[in-house]
Amino acid sequence: MNGLALQDRPFDPPASWRIALPHSAAAVPVARALVRTALSEVEHGADSDTAELLTAELVANAVEHTAAGDVPIELVVELRPTGCQIEVHDHDPLPPGDLTRPSGGEPDPWQEHGRGLLLIRALSSSCGHRPTEKGKAVWFRLSAVPPQRGPLPA
Repeated sequence: MNGLALQDRPFDPPASWRIALPHSAAAVPVARALVRTALSEVEHGADSDTAELLTAELVANAVEHTAAGDVPIELVVELRPTGCQIEVHDHDPLPPGDLTRPSGGEPDPWQEHGRGLLLIRALSSSCGHRPTEKGKAVWFRLSAVPPQRGPLPA
């Protein structure tokens, strides 16, 4: 193997971004763009499409399930050598339903809502929530995927 394996790299301090988002649907594309930019600027190994999708779900949930007001939603993106962690902070202290354990039934296929937390549970390497001074943070992690190598020259 040429070069250092992902787990053999020297420890780099995590790169992180924190941004306040408006409490509106406009927050979703802004959050997706920040995640896409963060992952591409540092050439990170986490899957950008999955990170954007799951971020959009968290931000949309925060907009939909918390009362609008002057308190913005906050997005935190942290890139580590082993993957990324993305958090969405809101001012509602109530934990999100069914994030870390599935509910009893399947989502109704005819409904527009009800699949976001299922996607987060299924596609992230881990997810959860924690209380904060001003409400809660809902987070997910994605593991970094080593770059694919082409076939060895003959």
